[in-house]
Amino acid sequence: MLKSAAASQLCFRGRLPRMGGTIGAFLMLVCLFSRGVCSADELAISPWPPIALHPDNPRYFLWRDKPTILVTSGEHYGALLNLDFDFVRYLDALASDGLNHTRTFSGVYREVATSFGITDNPLAPKPLQYICPWARSKTPGYRDGGNKFDLTKWDLAYFSRLRDFMAHARERGIVVEMNLFCALYKDELWEVCPLNAANNINGIGTCPREEVFTLKHKDLLEVQLTFVREIVEQLRGFDNLYYEVCNEPYFHGVGMDWQHRIVDEIVAAEKDFPKKHLISLNVANGSAKIESPHPAVSIFNFHYCVPPEVVGMNYGLERVIGENETGFRGRDDLLYRTEAWDFLLAGGALFNNLDYSFTPAHPGGTFLDYKSPGGGSADLRKQLGILKRFLDSFDFVRMAPDAGAVLGVRPELAHYALVEPGKAYAVYLHVPLPKKPEKIDAHRRADVSATIRLDLPPGTYRVQWVDTKTGVLDADESFEHAGGNRSITSPLFTDDIALRIVAAG
Repeated sequence: MLKSAAASQLCFRGRLPRMGGTIGAFLMLVCLFSRGVCSADELAISPWPPIALHPDNPRYFLWRDKPTILVTSGEHYGALLNLDFDFVRYLDALASDGLNHTRTFSGVYREVATSFGITDNPLAPKPLQYICPWARSKTPGYRDGGNKFDLTKWDLAYFSRLRDFMAHARERGIVVEMNLFCALYKDELWEVCPLNAANNINGIGTCPREEVFTLKHKDLLEVQLTFVREIVEQLRGFDNLYYEVCNEPYFHGVGMDWQHRIVDEIVAAEKDFPKKHLISLNVANGSAKIESPHPAVSIFNFHYCVPPEVVGMNYGLERVIGENETGFRGRDDLLYRTEAWDFLLAGGALFNNLDYSFTPAHPGGTFLDYKSPGGGSADLRKQLGILKRFLDSFDFVRMAPDAGAVLGVRPELAHYALVEPGKAYAVYLHVPLPKKPEKIDAHRRADVSATIRLDLPPGTYRVQWVDTKTGVLDADESFEHAGGNRSITSPLFTDDIALRIVAAG
């Protein structure tokens, strides 16, 4: 077990700044007077190497010796930084449905109660319930209550909580996306950030919020780089981890050169590690063609990918394409269930629904009376678990998205297929849906029977129709096929259904 905060020993890092002058003097004070938390070497190191790209198909993951797709419906990123949030109950809820991923913010960025209309927002801790990497000073005046921060000292309790969070996730088979930074969308968010000079005793951060995550201010940059090195050191022993540089950097002045500088710092900090952690960049809302990718970046994450055209657009990169945030479409489970199936059968390898049923008061994800700009529920998480188990039933590393595999569907339905020709076909059908339906019930359909036409090589095939809401096999049959077109008719279903075809011999 990991040490508690009280049992954590202090140790000097011994890192010297690489700059001279006033900045160098400030950083010398950081090195001489700051005390770090204990080295991650003292942790119980995982027997597994960190999650990696699969060597046979780097569009997917390899984790604990198994091909892996990450699927979840996670809380709004405050599990670590909000002391009121019981992350053990939260992780238990994910694990109970077979979900294997969560996304958390490091604590550099936080929100306030009025941010984005989110009910009981986990990213908006109550006064004095906010914890971040830096220790509080003895000087009062932090914008949201309590003392200001000292950017030359680490908060031991924070790093203890971080390691505890990671350990509980590891025990439950959950991979953590550690999101280091986040765009500062509004002045009110910069006003509560520890990097703002008004909130620290070091005089660091005397710039507009649009310049915080740029290379313009060397003292601020070095504080950010020092934090990156520290968190990389503290988490070196965890296999259930990858780093994302910045959430939604395409807003409000976050520079790509700054992002690449952070990537370089992670790489440098891990240069002597026997196994390295993957690094992710959040590229865009919707879709974008990735140009000139940084060679150390292995995951490219997108938000709000409806339809999932971004996967095909960047499939040639041979890297993981993920959708690590959803929402703003309504709250019905159908919207996010179809979004998840579409994205992963289009060839994506990571899906995270933003689940507003998780709050500090409801860490088990049971809150439904929210007015937040999205969805999430216990039922949805069970349905995403069914999706994950469906994909795990295939050797998906050998499969690829194939828009031409389905020659036709009657009645007209949206459809995606992941295929290994002649061996395995994963097909998903659902009622057509606009990106943001005004009235979801107008698009629902009950008692649908679909006939799907495929071009199959000769062979014996087993066909299974899967209820996406219960996981029940609605039909299971085998047939001999001489080759060419084959029509298969589904059982009756409501809204959506999945089809599994595998060669039987």
